[in-house]
Amino acid sequence: MQTTPTQSTSERRTTQPKALLMCAPSAYDLLYEINAWMHLSDRPDKQLAWKQWEQLYRTLTEQIGIPVRLIEQASEAPDMVFTANAGLPLPGKQIVLSRFRHPERQVEEPYFEQWFHEQGYTVHLMPYDCAFEGEGDAFVIDELIVAGYLKRTDICAHRYLSRLTGWEVLSLELVDDRWYHLDTCFLPLGDRLVAYYPEAFDWYARRVIEQHFETIPVSPEEALKFACNSVVIGKHVVMPAGCPILRFYLEERGYTVHEVPMSEFIKSGGACKCLVLYLPED
Repeated sequence: MQTTPTQSTSERRTTQPKALLMCAPSAYDLLYEINAWMHLSDRPDKQLAWKQWEQLYRTLTEQIGIPVRLIEQASEAPDMVFTANAGLPLPGKQIVLSRFRHPERQVEEPYFEQWFHEQGYTVHLMPYDCAFEGEGDAFVIDELIVAGYLKRTDICAHRYLSRLTGWEVLSLELVDDRWYHLDTCFLPLGDRLVAYYPEAFDWYARRVIEQHFETIPVSPEEALKFACNSVVIGKHVVMPAGCPILRFYLEERGYTVHEVPMSEFIKSGGACKCLVLYLPED
């Protein structure tokens, strides 16, 4: 389960967010099918979705105490609640805005761009022909970017991020349509530790992960419950309900785990982390 990392613990610390961005599900719905989880025959219960989102919000703000910023959901953007896909925030109040692969989500881009401009961010735009889906497919771990590609993000986005930041990018190929974003199958926990679902990656990506990090493999059963799609704030982990094995391993390592039901968002292919964007500055 554990490997010897290539760099020391002090060089591999997950950048801790100072605040979060969320979007209340005022227009959340399932109106199209653009991933393997979405089925028009199984649309979310909107009232229950509101309750689940509010429980996540209260857990983050009241139990953990991290500030949460809010963006209003556009009526024509049912997936805008998944703010992790807005872009990739960088230190110095910068953000690389997403270029969504599917037209159904491209309508979100101007709303996120306007919000970040209004908050005083420097907004970097990907080339028009280079798909990139933000923190859904990339994590900043110190001066290292761990990034997924193939399903929703193109490899050209990794080259752009490397040139922009001057940082190393670990490119991880995703091979299973059910885990179409990196944050659905890869969970940075701090220092050298990550939880991940190995079968979501090709053999080389698995090798890269094992060489760079201490790992907790996630079972297929809990991967299907979006165990990896959890929010990490210091030693707190907010995770979808029903993942006792990963919860055991985390608590064994001193994490406090908060479970939140996410059934209505999983129907659209997202859970706790998909509903949250990490902001380096408050």
